[in-house]
Amino acid sequence: MLTSVRVLNFDDSVVRQNKLIERFKPSITDLTDIAGRCRLYSSEKTAREVSARIDRSPKDSITFLGSGDFHHITSLILDNFNEDISVISFDDHPDWDILPPEICCGSWVTRVLNRKNIKKVILVGPSSGDISPTLFRMGNYDSLKDDRLEIYPYQHKPTKVFFKKIPENISIDVKRGFFYDEIHWQELKTKNIAEFFLHILHRLPTKKVYVTIDKDCLKAPYSLTNWAAGHLDLEELLLMLKFIKENTEIVGLDITGDHSPVKTEGFIRTVITAINHPRDMSAKGKTRSLIDSVNEAANISILERLIH
Repeated sequence: MLTSVRVLNFDDSVVRQNKLIERFKPSITDLTDIAGRCRLYSSEKTAREVSARIDRSPKDSITFLGSGDFHHITSLILDNFNEDISVISFDDHPDWDILPPEICCGSWVTRVLNRKNIKKVILVGPSSGDISPTLFRMGNYDSLKDDRLEIYPYQHKPTKVFFKKIPENISIDVKRGFFYDEIHWQELKTKNIAEFFLHILHRLPTKKVYVTIDKDCLKAPYSLTNWAAGHLDLEELLLMLKFIKENTEIVGLDITGDHSPVKTEGFIRTVITAINHPRDMSAKGKTRSLIDSVNEAANISILERLIH
């Protein structure tokens, strides 16, 4: 049961949300002094420093991490769990890269899958180019074997992968060609989300579930982030959270996808973050007050759904 709210404050994006802070009175851990070394990815040394400062925090918390640039902190939180659990991630990206660095917002799912107590990971909503033919090859598609990982985009055209054999998986339909495999996705936009998502939950191998939400899975009217906008309506996300709450034991949950100006340490990190952030980020050109207002409204709606 989720009983508390906390903010791991890397970038001040959540602590500026006065209505949220006043109403839910979260505990706040100031990590702004090391944020420049954490944005987008972390070294092993920095990750150990972060873990040392957060590992005593309660597991039954809703945790705000700030920008989606810090989504890899999810994997550090999950290091604190030893019991068998399943992970459900709402995100416009699969975050399953196999390329270094390991502790990165684009590869944290792969790091989590290395833990034996993580019995299944469900990715809900990824519709970005990361599952397009070119970038798919950089993903951890071997984890599709035995249905340990399931992927349900909101929408995405079939993905052709040349000269690679894609494992059979309950979440995809693979058509075998001579030189390629073609993946046909089970798009959420074509489903009755209520019925479909309940079916997914009933197949989970564990009662205990950890949930992570990157608000870039949402359409721009509901979220303004450092990344491009996704396709989910806020009500669709809230409905799925309702079903998780009613049908599983949520042992922890985190939220990213708030927006902050990109501040980093070191030339290499600065270049990498500049290359990786899209030109069409959903917060681009918006005022700070509008960004904070939109993101705060979504955050409060999520908290209301989970706590009350």
